[in-house]
Amino acid sequence: MALLALWKANVCSMTYTESVAIDAVAPFSLDLSAHIFREGNPKVRSYKDGCFSQVIDVEGKLVLAKLCANGPEDKPELMLHLHANDKLSADQAKKAEQVISYIFSLNLPLNAFYEKAKADPIMTQITQKLYGFKFPTTPTVFEALVDAIVEQQISIKVARAIEDRLAQKLGQALTVNGETFFAFPTPQLLAEAGADAIRQVGLSQRKADYIYGAAKLIVDGKLDLEHLKNHKSPEQIIAELDEIKGIGVWTAELTMLRGMQRLDALPADDFGIRRVISRYYCGGKPINAVQARQIAQGWGDWKGLAGFYLIIAEALNITL
Repeated sequence: MALLALWKANVCSMTYTESVAIDAVAPFSLDLSAHIFREGNPKVRSYKDGCFSQVIDVEGKLVLAKLCANGPEDKPELMLHLHANDKLSADQAKKAEQVISYIFSLNLPLNAFYEKAKADPIMTQITQKLYGFKFPTTPTVFEALVDAIVEQQISIKVARAIEDRLAQKLGQALTVNGETFFAFPTPQLLAEAGADAIRQVGLSQRKADYIYGAAKLIVDGKLDLEHLKNHKSPEQIIAELDEIKGIGVWTAELTMLRGMQRLDALPADDFGIRRVISRYYCGGKPINAVQARQIAQGWGDWKGLAGFYLIIAEALNITL
């Protein structure tokens, strides 16, 4: 709930700024949760000096959202700064707050996951070292789907560079105090751009066709990705996503996890997921997807979140 709202207009740039204190269900660590954005493109999405920034679309209006944190994990103090070209309505400001809250799963009760982890000595140690980590998600299912397509069979570092170029070349631009930022392109923009333009950001023709095809289905009213969030069965979601050209089980599971906050989804076919599970549970020996899923069964409906904890643990070189 908003506790404080301030605004001011910069006469020279006509930039509107509003600052809102927002709540998060403790524990929460922005430093850990935004870790993967430390090397992000500041014009698209990044984390620097204790603040995360990203351009979001709020009811058709571009807003540069900057989330900053103070205080301990058990009592986080979060301030959200919103920058736009003109004044935000109360509804728009509230919507922006909801988008950022969704990105960082601020309402997620991590203690329920930690309680489940107590039955697993390895995961218990990892959760203690990563106390307050909530994995970041995308504002829309479409963005998660595009990211998953981009990341098929390439390194995450290369994929993120491509995703940034996709935003800078085909996304809408927002200028704040003389500096330009870019939002992730909407289905409409990608459908209008066409597959050839999408390919030029560094994608193969096949991936460009997949992304264009999904965007076109949405624009034509034949696909409603956000509606998939209402399905209780992960198998049903995977089945519907699998009908989209270029989408298999791995891409569907990754989309569910990142774009729908389906913590029961674990893309076990992903080499990176198998690698981190093996590092902490199998002494680094190669394992297959079946073995990864067997280990993940112990994490119950939290298996997707547990997988992200292992990924961050590896990124921080946490040893047990």
